[in-house]
Amino acid sequence: MNKAVQVGVIQDSCFFEHKIEKSSKECPERLRKLYHDIEQDPRLAGLIRFPVQAVSDEQIFRVHSEHYLKQVLAHAVKPDPYSYDVDTYLTPESPYIARLAAGGCLALADAVLSREVDTGFALVRPPGHHAEIGRGMGFCIFNNIALTAQHLIDRHGLSRILIIDFDVHHGNGTQDIFFQTDKVLTLSIHQNNIFPFSGQATEIGQGEGRGYNINIPVPAQFGDAEYSCLFGTIVQNVIENYLPQAILVSAGYDAHAEDPISQTCLSTEGYYAMTRALQYFASNSDSRLLFVLEGGYEINSLSAAACATLRALGEPPAAQGFLHAPRVIQLIKREWPHELIQKWGLNTAIF
Repeated sequence: MNKAVQVGVIQDSCFFEHKIEKSSKECPERLRKLYHDIEQDPRLAGLIRFPVQAVSDEQIFRVHSEHYLKQVLAHAVKPDPYSYDVDTYLTPESPYIARLAAGGCLALADAVLSREVDTGFALVRPPGHHAEIGRGMGFCIFNNIALTAQHLIDRHGLSRILIIDFDVHHGNGTQDIFFQTDKVLTLSIHQNNIFPFSGQATEIGQGEGRGYNINIPVPAQFGDAEYSCLFGTIVQNVIENYLPQAILVSAGYDAHAEDPISQTCLSTEGYYAMTRALQYFASNSDSRLLFVLEGGYEINSLSAAACATLRALGEPPAAQGFLHAPRVIQLIKREWPHELIQKWGLNTAIF
């Protein structure tokens, strides 16, 4: 009989306190609905919860500039919550809640690395993957997953960390932070030609990071079959060649067919399948696996897909089958830099 998989989570009502009276897509209801549905699902009764803690200035400065933190603190006390950015609101409570979100991710990463739990999902907000070294944007204040990766380097001595971002928007902040290092390989699958209008396939990194920044911009209407094909070709080959010590996932659910913010067509079952694939890849490469919540703005589909992810994480790893999608192969042949195809052993997978 397979041993039960221990799944840790960060789940705390403190994240409801980042809010404004005016309507915003990035709102406390995103987590309220998800937390409620977790409690109602008997299949998720075994989740292990960890307390949140705030990241320090020193930890923030490992990823963000001092000037940026000063900007956040200054704008947080201004009367207009959008004085800093047209999308990213700041209130007096926001900087501390953002510190707690990032700190919760670090605490969960420690638990996964120490094998206190097998895997985990930080169900936090505000999200983080758009926050660059010196700028916040797109609802993001501090880059939660980048802070987590840097923590794994600083505290645990890791030197090969893979960040996979399947949010429908390009993880521009994560790319910005790790663009010149090979210690963190960033791989973003996102809809092309939408906010933040970056993440072209030709953006492959600089210096020591050249070849360690991978972007897969996909057309609208890509769904389960196309994402399955991407996971069975690019994602699998990258993991097999990079052999990451940890896989961190920027888990955004706004590529869901029911989310109005995008035109991609992933289903709840598609997110379940991607999680099962990542779980199997991680077990095969002896990687530690941790998910961090990013986007997802239709609260019902967000909750359904995130719960499906949690259920998948709690199942024993098993080999997965992948669908064939000719449109994906054509896209890679047409747009992907030959340098990346060579570097990550995709010649046999694609051609």
